[in-house]
Amino acid sequence: MFEQTFKNIDDILHKDAGCTSELDYTEQSSWLLFLKYLDALEHDKAAEAELEGKTYTFILAEAYRWEAWAAPKAPDGRLDHNAAMTGDDLRDFVNAKLFPYLAGFKQRASGPNTIEYKIGEVFGEIKNKIQSGYNLRDVIDRVDELRFGSQTEKHELSHLYEAKIRNMGNAGRNGGEYYTPRPLIRAMIRVLDPKIGERIYDGACGSAGFLCEAFDHLLPKATKADDLKTLQTRTFYGKEKKSLAYVIAIMNMILHGIEAPNVIHANTLADNISDIQDRDRFDVILANPPFGGKERKEVQQNFPIKTGETAFLFLQHFIKTLRAGGRAAIVIKNTFLSNTDNASTSIRKLLLESCNLHTVLDMPGGTFQGAGVKTVVLFFEKGAPTRKVWFYQLNPGRNMGKTNPLNDEDLVDFVERQKTFADSSQSWSVDVAGIDTTTYDLSVKNPNGGEEVALRTPQDILDEIAALDAESAEVLASIRGLVA
Repeated sequence: MFEQTFKNIDDILHKDAGCTSELDYTEQSSWLLFLKYLDALEHDKAAEAELEGKTYTFILAEAYRWEAWAAPKAPDGRLDHNAAMTGDDLRDFVNAKLFPYLAGFKQRASGPNTIEYKIGEVFGEIKNKIQSGYNLRDVIDRVDELRFGSQTEKHELSHLYEAKIRNMGNAGRNGGEYYTPRPLIRAMIRVLDPKIGERIYDGACGSAGFLCEAFDHLLPKATKADDLKTLQTRTFYGKEKKSLAYVIAIMNMILHGIEAPNVIHANTLADNISDIQDRDRFDVILANPPFGGKERKEVQQNFPIKTGETAFLFLQHFIKTLRAGGRAAIVIKNTFLSNTDNASTSIRKLLLESCNLHTVLDMPGGTFQGAGVKTVVLFFEKGAPTRKVWFYQLNPGRNMGKTNPLNDEDLVDFVERQKTFADSSQSWSVDVAGIDTTTYDLSVKNPNGGEEVALRTPQDILDEIAALDAESAEVLASIRGLVA
């Protein structure tokens, strides 16, 4: 229904001098989508209030509402071209008046978990990059075509937005930090099986894929009005350091149906983990923390095990933040299981002694497109030491890549066998009593012969070449557009 509208928006942004990549396209369409959604939400709440004989107080002052500056309508319901700003007038209004007004909500809001605070934070973090007021007018007209009225419309918009995030993730190394394959996320959630009333947390939430999928998992189980209120207000929590990822996370959660997401724009690792209290702990933690980053010395001081590896600091944070009896599933580089440096050895010891690391899912190369590293997923429960670890080596029978991404079917066998920790040619158990306590090495060593090499068919190779050729043609066209 709306797919062509999204394509049209990207085509317009592609022509604008201020937008140079898929990251910019996603960011710029995000703030406009946010304001269009907010307008629909306000009108819904006003209509509900009217039915109850009450008066609704709009969040935005009249001059800054969508229908006033973006899409004023004539009596026939069409865009009033006489009242609608365009060109320099529109661009200057957005930059000099709209954004400062919206950013001011952060100071005026009653608290951080209100939609007013989210408005202020979003518009304090980003800026309008669309340099041409005429392009901005064209994009606004396309965004105005989108509707948030029915669940079907919201569902389609959330899928299209997910596709944008995936494309952005494939556009460059930095973008890739924001995107974890959704089939993997869904499998992790099925194993942890969160319940309504449990608090779910991702301290490196990126585009909020884990929180959105967890919401989709729990929504069918919400049979009472109180359940829905619980899901909306006190179930999903996240933190994100980067401005663009934060904005995308807020928009993604809103499109999935969470009106005022409990996502904070902050560096999770800046908090000293010794300050974490019981009230700060969570029942379920799902995360794919960034790896390879080098944190500053002052940040490392917040952790008992000092290391510059971002993912290892996050793992310490997650262990500390999990409540007793709480469950976690964390994506991490597979080298974590065998690295011999002091930090890796110490964190493995901490994990095995303070948590039950019951499952390790070994992912094939190519799961994360463009990442160039192999990963594992650690599943653990806090409060009792590890006695036995069940390993599962995922082998989808093909080379993973852009034309052969991970799918839900690939993980069905893992999820089913994990329930009973069943042995197979791809799964086995290791008794922790038998591991070397000087290294706590947990390397994935399949006693059944290891993974087979998946040979691609000639057709698979040709498909991959064709896809890469098409991608190269797109890049060349973009460069030609810049130099023309």
